[in-house]
Amino acid sequence: MKLFAGNAVPELAQKIADRLYIKLGDADVGRFSDGEISVMVNENVRGSDVFIIQSTCAPTNDNLMELIVMVDALRRASAGRITAVIPYFGYARQDRRVRSARVPITAKVVADFLSSVGVDRVLTVDLHAEQIQGFFDVPVDNVFGSPVLLEHLRQQDFHNPVVVSPDIGGVVRARAIAKLLNDIDLAIIDKRRPRANESQVMHIIGDIQGRDCIIVDDMIDTGGTLCKAAEALKSNGARRVFAYATHPVFSGNAVANIRDSEIDQVVVTDSIPLSKDMKALDKVHQLTLSGMLSEALRRVSNEESISAMFEY
Repeated sequence: MKLFAGNAVPELAQKIADRLYIKLGDADVGRFSDGEISVMVNENVRGSDVFIIQSTCAPTNDNLMELIVMVDALRRASAGRITAVIPYFGYARQDRRVRSARVPITAKVVADFLSSVGVDRVLTVDLHAEQIQGFFDVPVDNVFGSPVLLEHLRQQDFHNPVVVSPDIGGVVRARAIAKLLNDIDLAIIDKRRPRANESQVMHIIGDIQGRDCIIVDDMIDTGGTLCKAAEALKSNGARRVFAYATHPVFSGNAVANIRDSEIDQVVVTDSIPLSKDMKALDKVHQLTLSGMLSEALRRVSNEESISAMFEY
């Protein structure tokens, strides 16, 4: 097994390598003077089982092209098998055409791009839409970030907790978390989204009065949805509000939104690095996916079951 990393999640890549007791592969991934991406693999990979660790988070296009060019370099160097490990899969929210709108299905374009350069397998975490797996012509392992979040949740001292889904679409995820937390209660926030990255909380379904509310989602973008949800929960009698999400996208005014919000704590993973300003917020806590991902990579390399990791 050989591990290589782009510039998207270097700290996570190093933690995974440390847990597997191997060194990161020797490769120079940088830029030419005109801004084009340069990749040089400095070690023999012929016949090797190679894993490239690279989230396609912001700057999305740069990180995606780094991944694409690294795959091509390793394929031309005769790597035996190449697995793209993409903790956060960018463009995942562009997975369908809404009412025949004249828009691309960019998630499919990215899948075609990766398949065409020679990726043999993809491993990602909490895809925004699971059907994206079908866009690929190669096997895709979509592993869950929930075990990492659950471990932290079980260590907390919550008062009469209730899991909250921030929208109707997240009910399945929230219900699964609630069931794994001794089958605690579930509440749902019904909201409407007038335009991209904006949301309006409309109605809370469930009993939250005097209780600690745990909002569960796959990602936090600008934080607008999350902050309005927290405000609605507090105004309807919630004792405290906690937010758990796998992917800390944190774009736009996310820092200010979360800093000034009614949220007591935000817990995310390191699928995307946090900015300096976000790290400075006491209410934001980051967990690592390195333990789960290192085990998943070991299983892939040894041809073992991935699904067995999530049998409770």
